[in-house]
Amino acid sequence: MSETQSLYELLGGETGVRALVDRFYDLMDSAPEAKDIRALHAASLNQSREILFMFLSGWSDGPQLYIEKFGHPRLRQRHMPFAIGERERDQWLWCMDRALDAGNFNPTVVERLKFRFEEVADFMKNQGGG
Repeated sequence: MSETQSLYELLGGETGVRALVDRFYDLMDSAPEAKDIRALHAASLNQSREILFMFLSGWSDGPQLYIEKFGHPRLRQRHMPFAIGERERDQWLWCMDRALDAGNFNPTVVERLKFRFEEVADFMKNQGGG
């Protein structure tokens, strides 16, 4: 892992981030293990795919696509309309962990991302219990 490369570059730039997002939502859309988190989304996941792609691009030190279009992410505030408890958090992480594992990423990058995504997913919880 290079000290000079951004996380965005380590993920493969636009192509790599988009592939990660697509794997994530493909899992969410098809895996019974993700049924509760899937139920929180619209019938079509196209808009969710694009929003997560834009967000992850900027979050990983790539182009700030999300901020340019929507302003500050305010993640917790934007997720408040959805009941997110431990079960939903765990299902989101289940999808993301598998999407990361299926990518051709440096294992150090994968472990770093899993740790960061777990922090973010914990922060999104707005319901007690599972």
